[in-house]
Amino acid sequence: PCNVSFVFPSCFLLPFLLSVAVNMEDQGIKEAKVTKVLGRTGSQGQATQVRVEFLDNTNRSIIRNVKGPVRAGDILLLLESEREARRMR
Repeated sequence: PCNVSFVFPSCFLLPFLLSVAVNMEDQGIKEAKVTKVLGRTGSQGQATQVRVEFLDNTNRSIIRNVKGPVRAGDILLLLESEREARRMR
């Protein structure tokens, strides 16, 4: 196997990052920071229930289910930010 890595100067990456940020705003994608991991949920524990706080509006927080590894402090990109998960029993 070939172990090759590429290093891009920031002048190449900056326009790409700016276009991604503009597209996120156009599509309504919201950034949210995980403030607390509440526990596992789902019939076999395949999802993690977390409390997230929106980065653009810090006084608003909701509970979401996340599939995959997640820990406090992670940033999530939410395609839909109005729906809230039901709390675990």
